[in-house]
Formats: sequence, structure tokens, C-alpha cells
Amino acid sequence: MATYDLNDPTDLDIMRGQFNMLTAEEWQEYIDEAESRNLGYKNINILKTAQRKAGIAKYLSPKVINWVLSLVDRLDYDEEE
Repeated sequence: MATYDLNDPTDLDIMRGQFNMLTAEEWQEYIDEAESRNLGYKNINILKTAQRKAGIAKYLSPKVINWVLSLVDRLDYDEEE
């Protein structure tokens, strides 16, 4: 998983770009996967928030975007194994 500096404008642009590439349907797949793995109430709710804001990262804080992208990386990594 990539680590991002939340104070670096370039890193923020990269994070927003990665967030905006995911569609609402893709977010739903991550939500379903998180629910099947029992990742916890907070993690599932933040993924649902991400689904509602799909394509419009400017309305989410950098911390939330970082959290969501780390969950996506975690789900993708676990899925590969």
C-alpha cells in the first residue's frame, strides 16, 4: 500500500484521482466484500459514504480519502491471496 503525505498537494491530487476512478458499482463490490469479511461497522459505513461520493472526491477530507483507499488496498490485497 502506498503511503501518502496528507500535507503534500501532489499526494492529495493523486489520492483524489485514485478515488475518482472508482465507480459506484465498484464501491458496491468493495462494500459487499467488506460485509462478508466482517470488517466492522465504521469501515463499512465509510465505504458506503465513498459510494455516495463516487467521482467527487473534492467533498471528502484527505483523511477520509486516505482511510477509504487503505481499505480498498486491504480488500484487494486479501483477495489476491
